[in-house]
Amino acid sequence: MADKKDNDAVSEEDAKTAAKAKAAPKAKVAPKAKAAAKTKEASESEEAPKAEAAPEEAPKTEAAPDVAEAPKAEAAPEATPEAAKPSEPIRSLAELGAATGITPTAASTPDIVSVAGPVEPKIDAQGRAYATGKRKNAVARVWIKPGAGRIVINGREIATYFARPVLRMAINQPFAAVNREGQYDVMCTVTGGGLSGQAGAVRHGISKALTSFEPALRPQLKTGGFLTRDARVVERKKYGKAKARRSFQFSKR
Repeated sequence: MADKKDNDAVSEEDAKTAAKAKAAPKAKVAPKAKAAAKTKEASESEEAPKAEAAPEEAPKTEAAPDVAEAPKAEAAPEATPEAAKPSEPIRSLAELGAATGITPTAASTPDIVSVAGPVEPKIDAQGRAYATGKRKNAVARVWIKPGAGRIVINGREIATYFARPVLRMAINQPFAAVNREGQYDVMCTVTGGGLSGQAGAVRHGISKALTSFEPALRPQLKTGGFLTRDARVVERKKYGKAKARRSFQFSKR
């Protein structure tokens, strides 16, 4: 009986040791944990240089603005003094030659004539003042000189050549505007146009001749419009028209 008990105890001890032996391999998980720890360490060691490399690029970005801004800061003060210098006016030919490097000569500098007094009258050897007047298609050559107020046109008296009183009144308008009626004799030749155009040309010529004989009368004649050449002329005829603008009569049937 004692032997059976010993055998049973031995068998129980063997069973426990066997169970411990079987449980030992299952409980050994340490190598896997160690391997995981090694992989984590390796990954951390690989990421560490990458994180360290980032700060190395920072100095490059900081150095770029310093190099780019340095020339701009130096160029600005160089341009400011030139822009701040005011341009001095050139007051003489010597200063102009010094500035351009060209010495002016007497031939290159035109003579400057200064008018000290009033304009002198333009009178020919016979004591007459001449002017040309125009109106429409008429052209008048006019000579005036001090006299009794006689007006001769193309060798005929004014009353004979211009029978219409309106035309004679138009010719005498310049004398009336400057209070010189009956003080000048007029001799003129007129060509082209009709009587109305010729009368306007004579009046224009008389007005211009008065300014040549007495330059002081120019403001009054200019204000009255006697020195202005009337630019109105006959409009040309167009094809397909009876006149300049008139159409032919339309016939319905």
